[in-house]
Amino acid sequence: MKERFEDDCELGIWEIKEGYDELMAGVHLFPGERKRLDNFKSEARKIEFLSVRTLLKALINTCGPIVYNQNSKPYLEHCPYKISISHSKNITAIMVSKTKKLGIDLEFMSHKIAKVQHKFINEHEYITQNAGNRSYHLYIHWCAKEALYKICDKQDINFRQNLTIEPFEPQDCGIITGWVDNIHWHDKFELNYFTINNYVVVYCCKKT
Repeated sequence: MKERFEDDCELGIWEIKEGYDELMAGVHLFPGERKRLDNFKSEARKIEFLSVRTLLKALINTCGPIVYNQNSKPYLEHCPYKISISHSKNITAIMVSKTKKLGIDLEFMSHKIAKVQHKFINEHEYITQNAGNRSYHLYIHWCAKEALYKICDKQDINFRQNLTIEPFEPQDCGIITGWVDNIHWHDKFELNYFTINNYVVVYCCKKT
């Protein structure tokens, strides 16, 4: 799946059906990337690593290696594109833009999220009491906060204290509003969400 929106933002989603050898044959690894790949002990982690580069190649025909800053935020070296990456189980998602800050997160929905909601839901936020939608609603909040965390460069953010999602009723897809309030930011963001199979995807892009 590939979608262009906001003039200069592109979103790609890759369902991983290939094995290691097939993915490896289709990508070019920059100096240092092969060593990093070989350091992963898990084949699943290696496949995830390769799927990111496969999808990036499909989006922009990769112009530089993916590197990480001191906050583990990815960026493309020697390349004009900004990037945001997310992966869960068998799905990889990437957003790219030359002019906008980006944040994307996707999560496979299990039944465990209610046990940790106290860590990221604050007293200003609303979660439906409908038992059938409650877990889904929590996952939208979690993914939205992950996307905000990424778009704000992962700087000094506590999910419960510094991030707030305005109340909304969960639908199959929609637009929600989130706030970031910390020493670096006091700003409002518009986020889009949708589902694909049993995954929630939330993304945000904003002019720098």
